[in-house]
Amino acid sequence: MAVRINCSIQNTLCLLNPPLFSLRYRASPLKLKPQLHFRQNPSRGALFCTCATTDITPHNTEPFVLTTPLYYVNAPPHMGSAYTTIAADAIARFQRLLGKKVIFITGTDEHGEKIATAAMAQGSTPPDHCNLISQSYMTLWKDLDISYDKFIRTTDSKHEAIVKEFYSRVLANGDIYRADYDGLYCVNCEEYKDEKELLDNNCCPVHLKPCVSRKEDNYFFALSKYQKALEDTLNKNPNFVQPSFRLNEVQSWINSGLRDFSISRASVDWGIPVPDDKTQTIYVWFDALLGYISALSDDQEQPDLLKTVSSGWPASLHLIGKDILRFHAVYWPAMLMSAGLSLPKMVFGHGFLTKDGMKMGKSLGNTLEPNDLVNKFGTDAVRYFFVREVEFGNDGDYSEERFINIVNAHLANTIGNLLNRTLGLLKKNCQSILVVDSTTAAEGNEFKDNVEKLVDKVRIHYENLSLSSACEAALEIGNVGNLYMDQRAPWSLFKQGGTAAEAAAKDLVIILETVRIIAIALFPVTPSLSWRIYAQLGYSRDQFDAATWRDTEWGGLKGGQVMAQPKPVFARIENQTEVEDKGVAVGKTKKSKAKPKQPQEVVGA
Repeated sequence: MAVRINCSIQNTLCLLNPPLFSLRYRASPLKLKPQLHFRQNPSRGALFCTCATTDITPHNTEPFVLTTPLYYVNAPPHMGSAYTTIAADAIARFQRLLGKKVIFITGTDEHGEKIATAAMAQGSTPPDHCNLISQSYMTLWKDLDISYDKFIRTTDSKHEAIVKEFYSRVLANGDIYRADYDGLYCVNCEEYKDEKELLDNNCCPVHLKPCVSRKEDNYFFALSKYQKALEDTLNKNPNFVQPSFRLNEVQSWINSGLRDFSISRASVDWGIPVPDDKTQTIYVWFDALLGYISALSDDQEQPDLLKTVSSGWPASLHLIGKDILRFHAVYWPAMLMSAGLSLPKMVFGHGFLTKDGMKMGKSLGNTLEPNDLVNKFGTDAVRYFFVREVEFGNDGDYSEERFINIVNAHLANTIGNLLNRTLGLLKKNCQSILVVDSTTAAEGNEFKDNVEKLVDKVRIHYENLSLSSACEAALEIGNVGNLYMDQRAPWSLFKQGGTAAEAAAKDLVIILETVRIIAIALFPVTPSLSWRIYAQLGYSRDQFDAATWRDTEWGGLKGGQVMAQPKPVFARIENQTEVEDKGVAVGKTKKSKAKPKQPQEVVGA
């Protein structure tokens, strides 16, 4: 079979943009034009299951190819698109830690009526507008430590060449025909709406704006031809769509009966021209979905679909938002079948970020600005909060108070303070030098076994795309480290001297080894924080960059290793209330006699 779906979610790894697409036909039958007659009962059938020779995907070992949506450039990025990309980056970094060759693809979708309208509103041209907004995405991805490998723009000439070749393959397969349509169109969604899904006054339920009535003569893709093929795909490969409750949505759409959809526009100039018909441009979604493939053609002087596919297709994982699930789980697979290409191994549709209980979106004007969050709280805090606090696949709401509380409790206190006070004790009592290897220090200590069990949980959660649970398990390692520190009280053992002091020195090695392991376990989510931890533990940047998931195994720290001077790796965030309270407290202190400070028994505790 040309479709090679990996049925294990653990062997593959894990949205946003405009919603779903449904065409409403007139009551009268479509009038097909003779030059492109559509065969109602094509003899070739669904290519994905009948003819292996049509599959041009290579059968050798493939890299792990991960994609975000190609983000629409009608406006600068908001936190919704940043969330998808942060999650994708965490998955990509984890896969690299496993030693896999990763191709992490992101980019921008730059054609369509909405783009031309946005450019005009800004007094700009579509090309200049696209250049500006696309650059804003790349700048934000840099600020968020996004380690993408390919950034594809749908205005790239190589992309246009791939789209036209793909279109020609689908046309040659008898799956494109010409007809009239008449329906209600949502410009923001870039799709036709079924009247029954609209709100009062024909308003789009997503963008809350009235749809407009349109009638055009366009080209259509014969989606209905692939009804049975798609049903079989989902039945045989239940992990193709994740989470599982998203699969139920997709099956419901397919089982209700698939209808052909328009893949060109006569009224939109800003797009890729239809081959051999300059009066039409290719519909923005039929164009943009091909970006996942054209992104693989970077090194080709003359882009060629066959060569491009051999560079890594099929994708291991499409990570998307639930609002574009139908495009990726219904239309895209059918298009690939028509062109004789393998399907992606998994489509994962995550939920929305909400603000005030509503989905954030540029069209709704209620976005949360990621640049503001990064400037105010830092990259690690932003990455950690949204991955940790939003259960991957479900919706999640943002609250600044909760943001500050979670980040302070987890990163500043549980992890940062554990490292800082341990290094402080090591400096005071051992001149910042480890007395023994971490393996020797933990001999006969069941604490090491507990940490290893938690590390295994972290790995399993990453593999299952349970990103929030992976963070939770990594934090639990920090919790057991703090508990061990409090129970052992090495500061008291050092005071006793002799064998007690020797045991205390070993305890510090054990705790520092625990923090080192946390740094690797959280690296997919907080890469900058992980590096700062490793630097405090005396490692070079080259040593840190060479780390793999194997480095979560116990035994990394060696006797004689010199630690850096204690320095907080994550500064606690103060909210406005705390700042104001401190200001009041300072004022009172100036008016009263200062009380002498009590000596602290525990360094940094």
